[in-house]
Amino acid sequence: MTAITVRPGRLRDAAEEIERSTGLRVQIIGGTLVMSPTPRGKHAGTVRRLRIQLEPGLPADLGAYEVSSISMPGNEEDYATPDLIVLPVDWDEDDEWLADPHDVALAVEVISNSEGVTSVATKTDWYATAGVAVLLAVDPRKGLWTLHTYPRDGAYQGVLRGKYGEPVPLSAPLPPELRTDGLPLYGPRR
Repeated sequence: MTAITVRPGRLRDAAEEIERSTGLRVQIIGGTLVMSPTPRGKHAGTVRRLRIQLEPGLPADLGAYEVSSISMPGNEEDYATPDLIVLPVDWDEDDEWLADPHDVALAVEVISNSEGVTSVATKTDWYATAGVAVLLAVDPRKGLWTLHTYPRDGAYQGVLRGKYGEPVPLSAPLPPELRTDGLPLYGPRR
């Protein structure tokens, strides 16, 4: 993951050009362009396994989406693209490309092998500031997960940690839990 700073007012243009020319996933987190390479198999496999679990347990008015972005209220430059997001199914017909963070029932971030502690903390704070109600961070580097709930004043008030093999407890309208046994671990870094 790489971060660069571009002068204000031009971030969205720069992000779109980078995505178009390189294929990298680009987000604007706290005024900084954050670029991620295409996820590797185990990263994508983790997202797929979580989506497969979520979908049958969601009410008819919610759906699980990949490659959908969330806006930062009051800042049209900032947006994040979680690995998986649960939104109202009206999203299927929306012409906008940025979802309202208050519509997000769950955002899931799968931590990349190269992601640093500061980057993870910055993203978590971004989601809390935006008002995303529930954020699940899954870390295939160590086989750990963290569930963040109750955002207030730029921080999550509820934080629950667990390890692979322990279910992630969720609240309605989400399914009661997500299983983490069988989620892949990244191999050693080269």
